[in-house]
Amino acid sequence: ARVLEIAKRLSVQAARGETVDEEGCERHREPLKVFCKDDEAFICMICRESRVHRSHTILPVQDAVQEYKGQIQAHLQALKEDRDKLLGFREVEMRRSW
Repeated sequence: ARVLEIAKRLSVQAARGETVDEEGCERHREPLKVFCKDDEAFICMICRESRVHRSHTILPVQDAVQEYKGQIQAHLQALKEDRDKLLGFREVEMRRSW
């Protein structure tokens, strides 16, 4: 959810031509440059080198955004198909009750 929220905000700001404000690391006040897949959180380069994240799978922010964007779109497509099926069932039931 956090990834989606940040991606939406970045897209809206980029579309408006606004400068994109990066949220900084709460601990180090550094830009969040990478994404920790294990913790599902954006982290700064200092945190990346810490013992906590050293053994975790790390992606550049843009790669993480693209990966999760694809997953979200796939889930959205499945939900749309389910909705269409349910609407079809509803229509059949309404016709039958009439």
